[in-house]
Amino acid sequence: VEMTVARAQSMPTHDEVTDAVVGASRALVGIAVRSLAATTEDLTMAQHRALVVLSYQGEQRVADLADNLGVNSSTVTRLIARLSRKGFVERVADATDGRATLIAVSAVGREVTATVRARRRDEIARVMRRMPHPAAPEVVAWLEAFTLAAGESAELSWSLGWTG
Repeated sequence: VEMTVARAQSMPTHDEVTDAVVGASRALVGIAVRSLAATTEDLTMAQHRALVVLSYQGEQRVADLADNLGVNSSTVTRLIARLSRKGFVERVADATDGRATLIAVSAVGREVTATVRARRRDEIARVMRRMPHPAAPEVVAWLEAFTLAAGESAELSWSLGWTG
């Protein structure tokens, strides 16, 4: 991977930055799909995303999880039923409201998400080793800011098991 000196020294336009991020996101989605497909588990991207949200944000009511995933509650109800049958999530009583049930990631679900994350990280690391790093501190700061602006957790928080 080579970057021309002219490109590195010129200030990109907003559209050029957006296009670069779209290209990078396409590559990252491909990496995410491959890392998920490499597991022995029958897990869709939507199911994995629900496990990741629950892992980061903690146990939630179905309606709250639906809001966090940007889908309706009936979709999450069906998704959780499938994840529950596979042993990836469990229903727990809400300590603050005895009538309510919360959805939590099970130990098996945590193990699967950790496996997928490790595979994804390994593939990203292989890509990164093929890239030049002239502005690594700025790139890291920008990507961390992008991650937070998108409503995601910082990778350090995720890898240490902290919740939001």
